[in-house]
Amino acid sequence: MAYPFKQIEEKWQAEWEKRKIFCVEPESKKKKYYCLEMFPYPSGKIHMGHVRNYTIADVAARYKMIQGFNVLHPMGFDAFGQPAENAAIKNKSKPDVWTDKCIEWMKQELRRMGFAYDWDREISTCEGDYYRWNQWIFLKMFERGFAYKKASSVNWCPKCETTLANEEVIDDGCWRCYAKVEQKDLEQWFLKITEYKERLLQDLSQLRDWPQRVLSMQTNWIGKSQGVEIYFRLKENGAKIPVFTTRQDTIFGATYIVLAPEHPKVLEMIKGKPQEKEVIKFIKKVAKESKAVRIASDVKKEGIFTGTYAINPVNNEEVPVWVADYVLMEYGTGSIMAVPTHDQRDFLFAREHNLPMRIVIQPSVVSRQLSAKELKEAYEGDGTQVNSGQFDGLPNTQAKTKIAEWMEKEGIGKIKTHWRLRDWLISRQRYWGTSIPIIYCSKCGIVKVPYEDLPVKLPSDAPFTGEGGSPLGKVKEFVEVSCPKCKGSARRETDTMATFFDSSWYFLRFCSPDFDQEPFDKKDVKYWMPVDQYIGGIEHAILHLLYSRFFTKFFKDLKMLDFDEPFTRLLTQGMVLKGGEVMSKSKGNIVDPDSIVKKYGADTLRLFILFAAPPETELEWDDRGIEGSFRYLNRVWRIQENLKEKATLELIKIMHKTIKKVSEDIENFKFNTAIASLMELTNSIYQIGADKEVFSNLVIMLSPITPHFAEELWQKLGNKESVIKADWPKYDSKILVEATVTIVVQVNGKVRSKVEVLAEITEGQLKEKVLADEKLKPWIQGKPIKKFIVVPKKLANLVL
Repeated sequence: MAYPFKQIEEKWQAEWEKRKIFCVEPESKKKKYYCLEMFPYPSGKIHMGHVRNYTIADVAARYKMIQGFNVLHPMGFDAFGQPAENAAIKNKSKPDVWTDKCIEWMKQELRRMGFAYDWDREISTCEGDYYRWNQWIFLKMFERGFAYKKASSVNWCPKCETTLANEEVIDDGCWRCYAKVEQKDLEQWFLKITEYKERLLQDLSQLRDWPQRVLSMQTNWIGKSQGVEIYFRLKENGAKIPVFTTRQDTIFGATYIVLAPEHPKVLEMIKGKPQEKEVIKFIKKVAKESKAVRIASDVKKEGIFTGTYAINPVNNEEVPVWVADYVLMEYGTGSIMAVPTHDQRDFLFAREHNLPMRIVIQPSVVSRQLSAKELKEAYEGDGTQVNSGQFDGLPNTQAKTKIAEWMEKEGIGKIKTHWRLRDWLISRQRYWGTSIPIIYCSKCGIVKVPYEDLPVKLPSDAPFTGEGGSPLGKVKEFVEVSCPKCKGSARRETDTMATFFDSSWYFLRFCSPDFDQEPFDKKDVKYWMPVDQYIGGIEHAILHLLYSRFFTKFFKDLKMLDFDEPFTRLLTQGMVLKGGEVMSKSKGNIVDPDSIVKKYGADTLRLFILFAAPPETELEWDDRGIEGSFRYLNRVWRIQENLKEKATLELIKIMHKTIKKVSEDIENFKFNTAIASLMELTNSIYQIGADKEVFSNLVIMLSPITPHFAEELWQKLGNKESVIKADWPKYDSKILVEATVTIVVQVNGKVRSKVEVLAEITEGQLKEKVLADEKLKPWIQGKPIKKFIVVPKKLANLVL
């Protein structure tokens, strides 16, 4: 008979909630452990990706609880965002109503999975007692000059009259109405994350327990590069065009320069020229392209000659000035020097537009001398300088330094450090987000909302049509306010904050979710932070994790906390696949967690998710694997019916090996191999038979993985307290050292060999070992053995 998982799981979920067994407070005498998953957007239903993420974290949290740690394991909801607003438009409802329903659905499903959350600490970012502190943080940044407003180019849908995130631009069109997306300049709010660029880069060295892939992604995103800003000048008026490069060794091969269409000098330089009309037409065309498309490596690059020439300062050569879509104003100086022989992108562009090429670095291998006419691709490797004036003959690695120093000395360039990181644009022309706490007054200018007036709440009567820009701008009572300074007529900011703002500090709020003096209680944060284990998808490797690190450093500068990094250890779990593809509605390959829980139970699903693959790798869904996990739990369930008085020494040794292996594997998030060891112990129990001690240890080791199942068995073993309160089993290293003895082997009384065997070997096992000994075979030669005489731990005599 299968174990009654439905009754057991409902029983223990109710019991945990009743006892508030996972609710914690700071305890100075106990070592803390803060385990956190990236909190979800409340979409209404959890999917297998959620189940995997949260199960991994739950094992870590429960394991540490049993080890005696004071474990903080909270859950909340990243509840603001465009999907709720879109649902409100579609269903003619309100975003808060839709979001609240989704949160309730998700909480029910999370509880059904048996996750050990401290629900007393639940937070939802769309609640006023949370976003009040978003606004407080914004004002602190504004006071220090870290929040500012400037014009910026954004993705704009002319039909919906709203901005779009890059992810909402599909095939260059609006995801909702398919209208062609344009680039539009709007006044936007930014946060000065670049103020922390050096610290954000340097402190990556502290993150020894982060995946190297994530560290590399952040390093590249911050993008510190040493190079030279070279001063090209326009031939006709001497106007300076700064160009930044890290390949100053190739400057003598620059045969044209390229400006971004948005570059402020472009319109000035084409004025009155024959090319003016065509260049303006090209600029307007590019303005309708998304930036993602412009810089995509698989998209053909387009450009146009401006009719203008610039002077290359190192050799006074005239080079044509082009405008091209692949150069963006926000990267570098908005202009690049093009060296087609030594840069593949420049090579493809030059070949397309029949622009000149010149080799300035020859490979060191003599047999591979390059010719510009015969090049099939750019040569981007190292070599020797040629066609480079006084630097000819130098290895290009040395020439880099010498050319940079020479240009700086001659005043034609400056050694500089450039960064890829740009300030963070947080403005959104949406409703369902944190209102930016700013008021505009014709007399006083930009005025901050007073702290005592926070939170600035969203109006409940905003119209949702999906057209005509932000709904906030249409609510007169919201927009029209008095200036806090002069009391005259003023208007409120109608932009809301990007939802990444909300998630950049939520981990701190969990430490003291009810604190009403500041965003968090410094005393509680000092006890709980930093997060010991953070778990989430690789898709958040840059934005969310970088912004969270930025906020933490800002809070440290405010003296609100005393550490540099928010997350000590990071795990990025792999995707869940079916049929080799990520589960999705469009592919029709979704497996609903709820259906699996109803058929097999939450513990079976948890066991399968953990056993099927290591956490960091992709997991392929397998129905047979689910069935196998269910069968295994039923095998363990039946053991309780046949317990012995005392386990054999052989099984005790196996148990201690298992304790050591499982402890080490769970500590290192190798859950699949930990489960394999538990299955091996279970097989040994079936072969040899277990007593209460061995079975109790098996149940404790299973409890982080299959908690309801383990709780029930623990109770059946006569325990009154939860298995969470048990002591994690310890292994005895002495038992693990298997003693061996040397047995002298005689044939008819004469010593013929010696064999090394385990001290606890049986007579039958010893006979088998002796007969397999190669040295004895010539003496036995297939003769029948009349007697096998054994002197324990000393001698074996074969009588033939």
